[in-house]
Amino acid sequence: MADEYVVVLAYYIEAYGRPLREAPQIILPIDNAEDIAIVRFEGHTHIFGSPNDEAFSGHPLASRGLTPYGAFRIENSSWIRQLESMNSVHPNHRPEQYRTLQHLVFTFHDSTFECVCERFDVRVTRGSTQDLIPEMVKLLYRDTPT
Repeated sequence: MADEYVVVLAYYIEAYGRPLREAPQIILPIDNAEDIAIVRFEGHTHIFGSPNDEAFSGHPLASRGLTPYGAFRIENSSWIRQLESMNSVHPNHRPEQYRTLQHLVFTFHDSTFECVCERFDVRVTRGSTQDLIPEMVKLLYRDTPT
């Protein structure tokens, strides 16, 4: 879920201390006994989509250690440098704003989520994705500039 200022991402997780599942499992949006991470990103920009796990070797960062099924922080991000360069034509451009940005990547089975953000927070809950939608909407609009 996203607007121009905030992105809220929810995804299933394996709970700490629980045995890992041996095989992937299809989970419906109405299943309500699953552990879910909700991440709120305040920030800059994001992309969501390809590649999936089977085409992951085509990701530009795959040769540098990025793998499917994980969460990563990218150091010395060329994406952040590119964003700063694009913005440099703005009359009020301040390069120092880009020094605190973070490039994060979350890799899943069927998709990849990447963002450049100023800050993020994570919470873990248990339930169904359908039940999370009202909470995600609240997080999306919490402290949003008007």
